[in-house]
Amino acid sequence: MESIKALEKEVTSIKNKLMGLGDMHPGSLTKQYNVCGNPNCQCKDKHNPKKHGPYYQISFVHNKKSTSRFVKKELLPETKRQIANYQKFKQLVEEWKIAATKLSQLRLAEIGKLKEEKKS
Repeated sequence: MESIKALEKEVTSIKNKLMGLGDMHPGSLTKQYNVCGNPNCQCKDKHNPKKHGPYYQISFVHNKKSTSRFVKKELLPETKRQIANYQKFKQLVEEWKIAATKLSQLRLAEIGKLKEEKKS
């Protein structure tokens, strides 16, 4: 069984990791190829079409609305880093919830014991 001190240390460690994450962005990144409106373009070739692209797009939900934005090729590395930071954020929050729940249960049990001792 974990101790209160150990769980407090774990929660502090998680908070410090969260503070160090830096910029983050929710969502997923996709690569797309498009067809234009020019009927004489290579993308409309019947035998060997060559679509335009690749274009990169980030899709995410914000305030219960699905949103997507195009990402410039030169911003791909930073966008990928921000998405990874968001995934790490979600993982750390889940770890925090687990540790906080255990800590709460231990503290409540301790309070219960103190109350029982006072009755005796």
